Amino acid sequence: MLDDLDRALIHALHIDGRAPFSRMAAALDVSPQTVARRYRRLRTEASLRVVGLSDPHRAGQTQWLVRLTAAASSAQDLAQALVRRQDTSWVKLTSGGTEIVAIIHAPTDAAAGNPLLLRDIPRTGNITAVSAHCLLHTYLGGPTNWRRSADALDERQQRLLREHATADPSYVPTPRQLTDGDAELLLALQKDGRATHAELARATGWSPATVARRLADLRAGGTIFFDVEIDARHFGANTRALLWMSVRPAQLEHVATTLADHDELAFVAATTGPTNLVAQALCRDPADLHRYLVRRLGSLDAIHSVEASPVHQSLKAASPVRPWGLRPQTPVRP
Repeated sequence: MLDDLDRALIHALHIDGRAPFSRMAAALDVSPQTVARRYRRLRTEASLRVVGLSDPHRAGQTQWLVRLTAAASSAQDLAQALVRRQDTSWVKLTSGGTEIVAIIHAPTDAAAGNPLLLRDIPRTGNITAVSAHCLLHTYLGGPTNWRRSADALDERQQRLLREHATADPSYVPTPRQLTDGDAELLLALQKDGRATHAELARATGWSPATVARRLADLRAGGTIFFDVEIDARHFGANTRALLWMSVRPAQLEHVATTLADHDELAFVAATTGPTNLVAQALCRDPADLHRYLVRRLGSLDAIHSVEASPVHQSLKAASPVRPWGLRPQTPVRP
């Protein structure tokens, strides 16, 4: 479990994942050395990671939430293969380890297709069922944080962290869209959102000053944002489940915005398919999940049905390679 300073530091990173240790120290009333030590310890012991991500709509991407049912003997290998792909994120084993759930990133241009959805998965043996759900709108998740991981700082502390210091105060960022030339920058930020300008310069071949300006421009328009990855079990969330819900279309917006305010949920999105709303629940234990399903979801009459899929193992989060739980092995399809 995390102490008060750990939680404050994580909340600070949610506000500004690239905030210097000195600015976080001023907001948290501790020394920069203390912040640096805690950050390194959380990276080692709690799998803390800051990652830079693109807004999928601004990046010309469509996200597909895919459910694969596989034989128990091959599910782990298939999941590991999905983890290694650059076009996947949030790879999970659910329902006792026989179902794989992953987000696949595909070009919005339908003519481009997606090789994973159209070619690789259909050719893969031991998959007994497939369903693909296009993510239409995200109500909670992405730049919007899980409430229990961002509830430690008061308004004064949050204001201090939002005051973006810049090496060149005369430079005014201009909102920009991603281009093909930003590919190396984005890949480097996905691996480490707190990489220095010098490190990003080496990855892109640009100068540190060019990196700083381009990063400021992309952040100004919301084209990229910084997320904080950490194992939810360190917040006491030992029971995790995906909730597949069928909601009356006329009430979908109301139900989704209501669920986005629930502390038990870390993700809420509208999708295509027979279930049109999906959420991820993070609860203390199975009894806590049961109470949430019965007392909170059960009170919303517009929800016709709910399927709860317990998350057995999370193998990959938003970044290209999850730093915990990935075991090396021979690549397999998909």
